[in-house]
Amino acid sequence: MSVTQESKKENIGRRDFLRVSAKALAGAVGGGAVFAESAAQGKDNEVGNAATSFPTEDYDWKKHRWAYGIDATRCIGCLRCVEACKTENGVAKDAHHFRTWVERYVYVEGEERARVDSHSDPQNIAASGSESEYRFDNRYKDEKVTKAFFVPKMCNQCQHPSCVQVCPVGATFRTEDGVILIDKTYCIGCEYCVQACPYGARFFDEEAGTSDKCTWCYHRITKGLQPACVEVCPVEARIFGDLNDPSSTINEFIHKNRVHVLKPETGNAPTCFYVGLDKEVS
Repeated sequence: MSVTQESKKENIGRRDFLRVSAKALAGAVGGGAVFAESAAQGKDNEVGNAATSFPTEDYDWKKHRWAYGIDATRCIGCLRCVEACKTENGVAKDAHHFRTWVERYVYVEGEERARVDSHSDPQNIAASGSESEYRFDNRYKDEKVTKAFFVPKMCNQCQHPSCVQVCPVGATFRTEDGVILIDKTYCIGCEYCVQACPYGARFFDEEAGTSDKCTWCYHRITKGLQPACVEVCPVEARIFGDLNDPSSTINEFIHKNRVHVLKPETGNAPTCFYVGLDKEVS
């Protein structure tokens, strides 16, 4: 057995042990609240003592405050962002696992509510001919469409994330620069965070046995690069930057537009800001 195989086996064994422990403690103390508090504190201590900077010595996460902007009036539904995300982050290339996705909203004459579909819709999959290729079909060619637009979605990297609150082992945490990450060596695959996210931005990775989601390409932005989805967008519908930098594109986007966040009533306080949204978008 190779070192990689041994490490993988050890991690799986550890997750199985923690999964059993979490369930047992959850039954003893009511939802695992004590275990969650202890684990979260341990995570903070571990990161704080490891180094003054994270994730590398060349990056100081206390100097940045990342945010994301989406201009729904520009998005053309080309889905290059989805393809780039899957390639960059090793997400399964099927129609059921996405770190970012795009929804289509179409108003047909005589109907009060929009019809909504995404590239994972069965009709769109059939139009592409493969679950690993993404496109929107032309189902509305014979309809009288009064209004239509595309809405890219992903993890909103909330300031008060419900996913962090429910994680029983502290595997999901919020970084100093505002990004929600998952430490997969701690994740026990309970999927509490998947259920708690009000935006449907998380999914369970069956192969890894852990939860997964968008991280705004944290491995890229901490090196001064743009998220993969932002870099490939041909119409600049996706905007990313540092709120601590007054001259950043995200600050310009927020200051020049009337921005909105999704589901503000949840109290999660997203740091993903939209323009051009219809009231039906949630």
